[in-house]
Amino acid sequence: MADMRVDLAGVKLKNPVTTASGTFGFGREYNSFFDISRLGGISVKGLTLLPRNGNPSPRIAETPMGMLNSVGLQNPGVDAFIAHELPWLKSRKAVIIANISGNTPEEYGEMCEKLSAAGVDMIEVNISCPNVKAGGLAYGTQPGLAAEVTAVAKAHSTVPVMVKLSPNVTDVTQIARAVEDAGADAISLINTLRGMVIDVKTRRPILKMNTGGLSGPAVLPVAVRMVWEVHNTVKIPILGMGGISSGSDAAQMMLAGAAAVAVGAATFADPLAPIRILEELENICDAQGVSAAQLTGALMPW
Repeated sequence: MADMRVDLAGVKLKNPVTTASGTFGFGREYNSFFDISRLGGISVKGLTLLPRNGNPSPRIAETPMGMLNSVGLQNPGVDAFIAHELPWLKSRKAVIIANISGNTPEEYGEMCEKLSAAGVDMIEVNISCPNVKAGGLAYGTQPGLAAEVTAVAKAHSTVPVMVKLSPNVTDVTQIARAVEDAGADAISLINTLRGMVIDVKTRRPILKMNTGGLSGPAVLPVAVRMVWEVHNTVKIPILGMGGISSGSDAAQMMLAGAAAVAVGAATFADPLAPIRILEELENICDAQGVSAAQLTGALMPW
């Protein structure tokens, strides 16, 4: 059997398949389908400093080869996660990646302190969120703002910090370079692509918030391209995600430069998708006589 172990910024994963934040909750529901400790890691639902109710419904819409969501970071808040969800996740012996979102650098810093002290394995900093100090712009769209949040997170964290990049930018490599220079230990990408669906009968957007984030198989080629571009720009490891629904998709992402991958929307259609994808990826490694780590960046030039 192929050696499936990989290293993500010093965090040892038993295999390269993790879950994407926002699609796996805190793992409890999926653990009824399979033992979540079989996965390389679990990226939990995005956390904010205070509880959030999320956006009003409708906030999910199916699209060809994907889905739109505008859930709005509904979550119980970082303190409730630490008190009620983290102990259970630790009991499952899962590698825990805590995803955080904030409105100010100070919020990111405070959450990093709390989560580091609580014993998560890695913090994933979502910079695709509104920045109230910069006129509502997203941190992830400007190199300077992205670097600022990264530096604050690093200063307040005692565990590796991974920065999640937005695809809704002109040049993702500029943002990647900025967060690496600011001290990021790893990068994850891509977040969802901004999209919109309209009901032609009512002439209204299907989503209450008008637009939402597109995920699912339709975004895979965009994600693979961006992972490849970032891999050729930075030296820190990459967690690749966006449209992965098979072992072949995961292998593509790793060949483009990802050290590990995250499965997201596929779990909605098939709760066993992460395990199936892991088994398919293992079969690919076996057939090619390579370890999982040897796939990373092994794209052959023409």
